[in-house]
Amino acid sequence: MMQATELVMVEPGFCSAADSGHELADRVGMAMVRLNKMHAQVAHQMAKQGMDKASFILLATLAGMGPCRSSALAEAVLSDPSTISRQVAVLVKDGLVERRADPADGRASVLAATDAGLKLLKERRRLRNVAIARMFEEWEEADWKQFADLFERFVQDYETAIPNFMSEGGLGARTGGER
Repeated sequence: MMQATELVMVEPGFCSAADSGHELADRVGMAMVRLNKMHAQVAHQMAKQGMDKASFILLATLAGMGPCRSSALAEAVLSDPSTISRQVAVLVKDGLVERRADPADGRASVLAATDAGLKLLKERRRLRNVAIARMFEEWEEADWKQFADLFERFVQDYETAIPNFMSEGGLGARTGGER
């Protein structure tokens, strides 16, 4: 396990650290910044085509979770229920999500992806997979598999750690409290 040491910002994007753990952390962090920048460009293009990133994430999360209350969806995406409510309204208007009576409590409603929403997700996933496979055409299959395994591990650890990072960084706790 690596020990924490003090980082000194030498210039934007480059840190000097007493141990290689922080140098590696800086490399990963900067790669994440670059990846986020490219992802923002893709999200911008998606928005031009009528589906913003936040809506897409809600739809994909809802499809994965199955029918659920708005509060559960907000918790799943680490967002505020009032924000989710506004975003879901657009998805409902576009026919990608529907409100149904909650089978456990008829006074409440649950959200569910519609067939049109599921079809949109399936097509976007197909297009994404084609594009990603194209990027790995020059990689050896073993390298690609190792990357996928390590990347999945990284994302899982990041998902587990992010609520604490947010709290420690003064960004507030997750909606509904921390686990």
